Amino acid sequence: MTGVSWIAVLGVAVFAFVGTMVDNFFAFAAQLALTPPERHRRAGGAQFSGIVTLISMSALLGSLLADLPDGAIAGAALVPWALAWHGWRHRSDPPRESHRRGATTTFAVTVALGGDNLAVWAPLLRLGGVGRAAATVSVFLMCDLLFLAVAGRTARHERVVGWGRQWAPVATPLLFVALGFVIIMESGVLPTFG
Repeated sequence: MTGVSWIAVLGVAVFAFVGTMVDNFFAFAAQLALTPPERHRRAGGAQFSGIVTLISMSALLGSLLADLPDGAIAGAALVPWALAWHGWRHRSDPPRESHRRGATTTFAVTVALGGDNLAVWAPLLRLGGVGRAAATVSVFLMCDLLFLAVAGRTARHERVVGWGRQWAPVATPLLFVALGFVIIMESGVLPTFG
């Protein structure tokens, strides 16, 4: 791969992580705002473990799709588009309540809310081979460490958490639409020009 294509792989990985984690970010920050500071590290460890589990599940699902041609994987774009439609239809619903949770509950909630992560991450890990998948996983892990640091800081600002919880239902469907196009572009089914 050329330097430009590695930059593209890293950019797609960052976008895929951010796009699937916007709503989770503000929910986790709200949870941290309700959790005593001495328990933030445990909550962060549980959230990170949940993300590692989702990455592993995405890799397994991606490997199960290995026999499908890349063009067939483009059909996976329908999943984020369906999630976008569902999210847009429910954007006015009241936000989920954030309660103080222990580490086990944080882990379970992270995995349970990971359906959108699996829908986007599995095709990305399937497309492009082992090198791209390893780079994507590395980006996901680094992004999650940044996610945890920023969520900890954000939790101290109640107005920021409130603003994020208000606007995440609008932003998330738009990101899912874009992620569907990313999956199609990565599958190579569209002709390239130039």
